[in-house]
Amino acid sequence: MHAAVIVFPGSNCDRDLAVAFERAGARVSMVWHKDTDLPQGVDVVGVPGGFSYGDYLRCGAIAANSPICRSVIAHADKGGYVLGVCNGFQILTETGILPGALLRNAGLKYVCKPVGLRVATADSVFSHGYEAGRTITVPIAHHDGNYFADTATLDRLEGEDRVAFTYTDNPNGSARDFAGILSENRRVLGMMPHPERMAEPLQGGTDGAALFSGLMGALERA
Repeated sequence: MHAAVIVFPGSNCDRDLAVAFERAGARVSMVWHKDTDLPQGVDVVGVPGGFSYGDYLRCGAIAANSPICRSVIAHADKGGYVLGVCNGFQILTETGILPGALLRNAGLKYVCKPVGLRVATADSVFSHGYEAGRTITVPIAHHDGNYFADTATLDRLEGEDRVAFTYTDNPNGSARDFAGILSENRRVLGMMPHPERMAEPLQGGTDGAALFSGLMGALERA
């Protein structure tokens, strides 16, 4: 399997994400934000955490208009798989690939700590490595992770089983405790917590590893 990890000025989790993909068995290409095309044969695109373009204007707003993001949008539109983590989730909402927006944390402070996540659905390539209802521990590190969408969108996400993860103790004010959501075709996941930072014992836990191993396994069987 071939994964591409996008690198923006200000990305700081691109290597972490690449290593998580590699440990799950993927071949990884690092792709610069000024590139106009993804490498040939890419199965999944990882949009990493960090502070792309210094978070100027809005978190992810400038990155969403970078040359490579046109190719990421085209990849998603064709049914390709995309994982956006933290700033990557913000970028995916700014591009319109995923609905809603990430606002300033309700407490108006940067929050960096492990949090409990409930696996809301196991019916996706990203979450099928977990049992629905299971609680896992994954770290967060963000200032603008407060997920917002109108009531109709929130109802649709819940009604279509597109909420991948919810917080067990909401750290940022996110609507209905949403921590990660899926696209309509379930091939794009955006989440604020960092599974790549909890993917091997040296990181203090391995609860994030099943996301990557499950994804790679599902793509190999596809």
